[in-house]
Amino acid sequence: MSFKVAIVGATGNVGREMLNILEERGFPVSEVVALASRRSQGTEVSFGDRTLKVRALDQYDFSDTDICIMSAGGNVSKEWSPKIGKQGCVVIDNSSAFRYDQDVPLIVPEVNPDAISLFTRKNIIANPNCSTAQLVVALKPLHDFATIKRVVVATYQSVSGAGKEGMDELFTQTRAVFVADQVDVKKFTKRIAFNVIPHIDVFLDDGFTKEEWKMVAETKKMLDPKIKLTATCVRVPVFIGHSEAVNIEFEKPITADEAREILRDAPGCQVLDKREDGGYITPLESAGEDATFISRIREDSTIDNGLSMWIVSDNLRKGAALNAVQIAELLIERGLIQPKKKAA
Repeated sequence: MSFKVAIVGATGNVGREMLNILEERGFPVSEVVALASRRSQGTEVSFGDRTLKVRALDQYDFSDTDICIMSAGGNVSKEWSPKIGKQGCVVIDNSSAFRYDQDVPLIVPEVNPDAISLFTRKNIIANPNCSTAQLVVALKPLHDFATIKRVVVATYQSVSGAGKEGMDELFTQTRAVFVADQVDVKKFTKRIAFNVIPHIDVFLDDGFTKEEWKMVAETKKMLDPKIKLTATCVRVPVFIGHSEAVNIEFEKPITADEAREILRDAPGCQVLDKREDGGYITPLESAGEDATFISRIREDSTIDNGLSMWIVSDNLRKGAALNAVQIAELLIERGLIQPKKKAA
């Protein structure tokens, strides 16, 4: 079986990564269609050794398309995902538009694959926030073993999480600093070059940002509504790769050695944890990799049944593009989708 797949937002960082991953993983495609806004119509993007010309989303008929992977932002998704779903095409949406809709499953295949069957309610499946995706991949096997009560996380999120504009701003600001030019601030609220910004997304009434709220709400929806979680989300001058310093309190005893063994065997996880110089992962090494890496696993003596750890992943891959493709693979593996018949 092979499937006709459309990528909406194909000219963006994540859209291009989705095309790369479909090719890398040998996804069974009969045809891949690259879609974006009218201003990007005619732009060329790569799919393996092929070149695709981008077509306009608002002029495309989805009636013969099997899967649409949407990475064009929340406003576009709110307008188009329900329309596409009604044409019988399954939408896998990378934005936050439908993550908290109870009729739309929010899926990380290593964490809650069984929830995917709920997609038939709207023909939409939501991809989680990039910072949440890597977190729950590491938390799930530990929760199964010792039941998580509370999580405290501080993120160190790369500028690629803010799209191409964020990456361009870090580059231009860094260059400006070195040549003593004026440093212009456009995308971020403060200078990002040689700085960190404790502010991602808009502020809410309680003083948390929406990015921090997303981590709470999505962890509860995918993993366990009883888990208490608090987050501080920080933008750092790194191009690719989100990092997280995580402290976990469990209901049952768990040692650092047990956690290491559990995570080594867990799907999607890779443990790199040597107590020596360089015996840990950084975002630089995670770029281009599929795994969620876990380092610095240690027991927290200030609480009962506590662990601290360091979690790193390529946010463009597991945090977005890879997870979306894995969701599409899960649909096929479970026989939840069949290719549409071709017109005679």
